[in-house]
Amino acid sequence: MTGQAHTGRPSRLLRNLSSKIASIPMMLTAVVIFLGGTIWTVVYSFTNSRLLPRAKFVGLDQYERLWDAPRWIVSIQNLAIYGFFTLVFSLVVGFLLAALMDQKIRFENTFRTIFLYPFALSFIVTGLVWQWILNPEFGVQSVVRALGWTSFTFDPLYNADIVIYGVLIAGLWQGTGLVMCLLLAGLRGIDEDIWKAARVDGIPMWKTYLFIVIPMMRPVFITTLVIIASGIVKVYDLVVAQTSGGPGIASEVPAKYVYDYMFQAQNLGQGFAASTMMLVTVAIIIIPWAYLEFGGRKRG
Repeated sequence: MTGQAHTGRPSRLLRNLSSKIASIPMMLTAVVIFLGGTIWTVVYSFTNSRLLPRAKFVGLDQYERLWDAPRWIVSIQNLAIYGFFTLVFSLVVGFLLAALMDQKIRFENTFRTIFLYPFALSFIVTGLVWQWILNPEFGVQSVVRALGWTSFTFDPLYNADIVIYGVLIAGLWQGTGLVMCLLLAGLRGIDEDIWKAARVDGIPMWKTYLFIVIPMMRPVFITTLVIIASGIVKVYDLVVAQTSGGPGIASEVPAKYVYDYMFQAQNLGQGFAASTMMLVTVAIIIIPWAYLEFGGRKRG
């Protein structure tokens, strides 16, 4: 009987056959467009393509030029600063807001909407709004000085040493609400019995979060981390809307470098090399996430 039942089952390849057939167009799209485009970009990054692609290979010349360019170095430094503080502050502030929301406070839906609303705005709108807020002539500095503090100075977008922090403020304002919602969903997935057991054992709430809840939310944190990191690598709109890369090249980022060289400087080879370095950065983020999410789960 067991043998008959076993032979009556469809093979693994034929299970959910209709779903697999329906996914073929998307799989072909992913392979042909995304994978094909990626390979094409990497291959042509080793050429001296200018206005149009041409298969005249120059080895690593484009990469040597890239890493010798002060503008690229500045953009990498800015990305590192922006990325580090965005990861830290968005996760910390997002988790604190999620923990507060998880206390079943009054008007929770209203507060959740308010915190999430900035994420519904485009990055261009956010950048323009914060450009106005941080403008020393009619923004925060002007308001504070009008209140009597005439020596107060707050003009990060006009100071080359701290301009990236002005961009960071706008990025945190827009993205922290999404992080809060993701972590709040993770908190709502924690079994109520765990909270009851912690209270019965007399464990302080901060220890419950730190040693019990946060470790249980590991998959949520990993997914949130990947979402934040992918947004960091491709940051472009905020910079263009707020500073256009200025003062000088002080707020340049890799995505803007790629765009400028490919579509304005008409140097496709250099743009392809820069975009390939961005691809490597994304791979560094995605591969560990895939291993932690799928490799670790399979092993467990």
